[in-house]
Amino acid sequence: MSQSHSAQRRHFIANAGKGLAVVGGVIGSGGVFAVSTPDADPAQVDPLAPKPTHHPAKAKAVIWLHQAGAPSTIDLFDHKPELIRLHGQDVPASFLQGVQVNTQGGAGKLFASKRTWKAYGQSGKLVSDLLPHLARHVDDIAFIHNSQTVGATHDISTIKLNTGALSPGRPTLGAWVQYALGSNNADLPAYIVLSNGGRGLESGSVHYSAGFLPAVYQGIPLQLGDTPILYLDRPELLAAKQQRGALDFLKRFNQAHAQRYPGDSELRARVEAYELAYRMQGTVPAVVDIGKETAATRTAYGIGTTAEEQATNDYGTNLLRARRLVENGVRFVQVVSGQAGKYRDWDAHEDLEGNHAAQARMVDKPVAALLADLKARGLLDSTIVVWTSEFGRTSYGQSGSGRDHNPWGYTQWLAGGGFKGGISHGQTDEIGLKSVGQAGNTVDTYDLHATVLHQLGLNHLKTTYLNNGRSERPTVVWGRVVHDVIA
Repeated sequence: MSQSHSAQRRHFIANAGKGLAVVGGVIGSGGVFAVSTPDADPAQVDPLAPKPTHHPAKAKAVIWLHQAGAPSTIDLFDHKPELIRLHGQDVPASFLQGVQVNTQGGAGKLFASKRTWKAYGQSGKLVSDLLPHLARHVDDIAFIHNSQTVGATHDISTIKLNTGALSPGRPTLGAWVQYALGSNNADLPAYIVLSNGGRGLESGSVHYSAGFLPAVYQGIPLQLGDTPILYLDRPELLAAKQQRGALDFLKRFNQAHAQRYPGDSELRARVEAYELAYRMQGTVPAVVDIGKETAATRTAYGIGTTAEEQATNDYGTNLLRARRLVENGVRFVQVVSGQAGKYRDWDAHEDLEGNHAAQARMVDKPVAALLADLKARGLLDSTIVVWTSEFGRTSYGQSGSGRDHNPWGYTQWLAGGGFKGGISHGQTDEIGLKSVGQAGNTVDTYDLHATVLHQLGLNHLKTTYLNNGRSERPTVVWGRVVHDVIA
């Protein structure tokens, strides 16, 4: 194909798409199919068609709860009596081996949690008073206390959490899931992203990017409010019949070019994007319309206008929408926590008590409602709920009232989707600073990804994509399935 022909074709597509309710993010920018299929009939190739799994799947959907800013899990799930005893003292040197202290002047004094703790459920799991609603569901949760990552800045560690890389360019886990499994509902994207402001998605599409995968697998961000996707509605001056006619004309034109150039699969991705955007005009508003839920359900999620509900309304709305999305066949829903009062995220370098009280109040009731709602509807068995963050926070203090970043030892958890409930896997040291145990037994981001993929019926070693002559996989060159948390 000549450069002039390619440029003319792309110019036509760009202009023809104006006014056709093309969703930013469905098409993306610069994404092309890396693997050419010159022998395939372009009219028969559907990048979103359901695909077989490597082994029987225990789950078919994921709700990925990213607690942006990184909560202090020693103030939530990981009770440390020894830290209380040592409060105010210097950190013993033995605990700092392998720890790169970022705080100017070295590690601060040990800083004990000020929370009160209580045992819950048959498992007797200790949870702090910051999460009283979620604590009632500990027997459905597999806690992973020996989590580790690399990087100590939010941007780098969040990219790693989502993509396995330390810099932008690789596909996010949601994109890999959509690529490997296809869509369960042809009228909805298989990968959707929700946020309620604050730090949220401030770095943009890098956190839901398709990377080197075809752009059609990129996540679609939805907004709060009555207009979840900008420019989704058909322009008032364009009749439905006219719009359908324009799309049909564009489709025939693109398919004719695809027949002439079967090795160029970018056109196929764009055709699918136009068609999906058209179908989404009718499906997305209905699926995310929480007004169709009962008043009792909305109240359970903390949705409403009372003073108490103002703290939970936006996050609760996103979680109720997440349940409705997976109920309607969406494969991967990524929910990023954000603004809680004056705090834009969990990043508490100072005023940890005020920050975590506000953030926990925002997420506690909605997350508990999500677990209860999924379970009552028979959806928890087939839906993986992941609570995660880019890293944790240190057991030594910072600024007199906060904690620094901690990639060496923190807690994440999994529920539903064939995972064991009421268990605690691994542990941190006596002050909650580093993961301990047998060498290689910590749980890195790659291990979390491999384990989630396994429950979806995918072998992370066999989930591959040819990019620039290299066979790439979601876990880069690492990753192991954490079988101990699987039922």
